[in-house]
Amino acid sequence: MTLTGRNAIITGASQGLGRAIAEAYVAAGANVLLCARDGQLIQDVRAELMSLAMPEQRVEVVAADVSNVADVQRLAETAFALFPQVHVLVNNAGIYGPMGPIEDVDWAEWVRAIEINLMGSVLCCRALVAHFKAHRYGKIVQLSGGGATQPLANISAYAASKAAIVRFAESLALETKDFGIDINAIAPGALKTRLLDQLLANDPDQVGRDFYNRMAKLKDQGSTPLEIGAALAVYLGSPASDGISGKLLSAQWDPWESLQDHADALRQTDIYTLRRIVPKDRGFTWGDR
Repeated sequence: MTLTGRNAIITGASQGLGRAIAEAYVAAGANVLLCARDGQLIQDVRAELMSLAMPEQRVEVVAADVSNVADVQRLAETAFALFPQVHVLVNNAGIYGPMGPIEDVDWAEWVRAIEINLMGSVLCCRALVAHFKAHRYGKIVQLSGGGATQPLANISAYAASKAAIVRFAESLALETKDFGIDINAIAPGALKTRLLDQLLANDPDQVGRDFYNRMAKLKDQGSTPLEIGAALAVYLGSPASDGISGKLLSAQWDPWESLQDHADALRQTDIYTLRRIVPKDRGFTWGDR
């Protein structure tokens, strides 16, 4: 029960990875406030998770849109009323957004993806950071994805927002480093969720035939289990990860279970961060002035 006594907010918790993280947090002993736009769906999740909770644990929910300033403020105020201290914020809410060439996609849908994926996570951080600073402790777990580290043709809103999320997490980690606040992003791997079904519902040429075929193969032959990303989210919300901040961690490939053994190296280097590749990184001798 690595999160016993900890209180957490988890956004986008009604399905997919967010639902898996909520279950893992409850199983680990945390009290949770779960958020999703669909009020009935999040109530159904609460009913299911209550069967996993110990008698003293709290599983609470609120219907909220993380891109709406008033909703986020209401979410934070609800958490402050429920818990004497919020220890963890998990920013999971996100969408793919429109798919297709930038000149053809619906602009309002493109902007909407940025509002939910990027601005939604920033709004939630803004609503909690002062509370974390006052307690001189806090954990922010941001869900990123493959779009943060590689270009995704025809899924540009998703890719741009996920890259921006990581850079925001790195920047906020620097802003708050003297307050005991750890902020990290998770790349959960290729997941078999509703987002994958949404992608495969498109014409292959709309999202890129090679990418479409790769995702179709993933759906047929296997994907990263949701439980791996959820386990990393638990680790980043627990005392075991104290002092690890400003990192983008792969749930599937990085040895995150033992990162505390390398805390000094992580603090002193740019390991697990976004950076620019220069010629010498690829074995070339040109490129330096």
